Amino acid sequence: MATAHPTDIQLIGEEVAIRWSDGSESYFRPDFLREHSPSAAARGEPDIFGRIHGGEGPRKFQGITVLGWDYVGNYAIRFKFSDGHATGLYTYDYLRDLDARQQSDA
Repeated sequence: MATAHPTDIQLIGEEVAIRWSDGSESYFRPDFLREHSPSAAARGEPDIFGRIHGGEGPRKFQGITVLGWDYVGNYAIRFKFSDGHATGLYTYDYLRDLDARQQSDA
């Protein structure tokens, strides 16, 4: 089965709203997206032995906003945050997983 892709992305208030090709919708707080950035700057990078080097580590991002976004190919979105961070590539599958995670935490 093909991965659902965004058909519309909007800021509603401060939340990022994504409508998916399968008809579902996801809503993300900016701080949640920033905390879960998949970038190497945030998560670090593994060496050939699987050890993680670098990365900011877990942080909270209260008051952060999403300033914009770009589509990356046909598989990801790059969000631009008010703290200057703009290197995380959020694949469509990763965003769907994040949506499920935030719903299970609620």
